[in-house]
Amino acid sequence: MQEYILSLPDEAATFTIGRSLAKACDNATLIYLYGDIGTGKSSFCRSFIQALGYRGQVKSPTYTLVEQYVMYPLTVFHFDLYRLFNPIELEFIGIRDYFIQDTICLVEWAQNGIGVLPEEDLALYLSYHNHGRMVKIQPMTTYGSQLLEYIQRQ
Repeated sequence: MQEYILSLPDEAATFTIGRSLAKACDNATLIYLYGDIGTGKSSFCRSFIQALGYRGQVKSPTYTLVEQYVMYPLTVFHFDLYRLFNPIELEFIGIRDYFIQDTICLVEWAQNGIGVLPEEDLALYLSYHNHGRMVKIQPMTTYGSQLLEYIQRQ
């Protein structure tokens, strides 16, 4: 499957891609975010969740592991697996119960859940680039390819 690379010169560009992708999601979606600390994973998630209509504070789930945002007809689960030491710990929180119909799951530090997490629709690799950042978007499913096509048309 193809990949798409975008330059993100500032935080506003990260917000724009988050909002665009949120508009494309109309059913259950799994988006995994990879990248070093400070590359914009949480900023992407915040803009994505707000674009779906959430008006409250979008908190980073670094310490809680997961935050839930209920917005009809979808629910968004925002995971941050940075502090996860062993993927099996996800079984203790009932991880499989989150990946159901009518949910969007945004998973930061998804590499810490390898072997337990289901296959994602889209993988976003955020990294530092020159004085800004960049994102490589890689579809992993047919639905992920449809989402990428939507972003490319924007």
